[in-house]
Amino acid sequence: MQIITAGDAPGWPADGHYGAPRSLGRAQGLRFATAHSLAEIGAAVRARASAILLSPVFPTRSHPGARILGPVRFLLLARRSPVPVIALGGMTKRRAARLPVWGWAAIDGLA
Repeated sequence: MQIITAGDAPGWPADGHYGAPRSLGRAQGLRFATAHSLAEIGAAVRARASAILLSPVFPTRSHPGARILGPVRFLLLARRSPVPVIALGGMTKRRAARLPVWGWAAIDGLA
């Protein structure tokens, strides 16, 4: 298991950092950038992200009413990225199995 934090986590041996591309700064270790559009994927690439968390793919309880990408738009965007893209937002093991993705992540799914 690897621990990726959104900020300082005193006492935790974090393996990396995640957040908006501009927040990555001089982050050490794995650098996961969040993105919701092609422009944000470009910003993540310029920020030297190790991978991109592209969301929301499906409706999610953590962001009710948010505009979703849907599987087709997600795949179109993911294929344009030169770095690995991780599906986030309403993801389940079953949904991930239907998408040819590099990886997937869940927040509510782990609660």
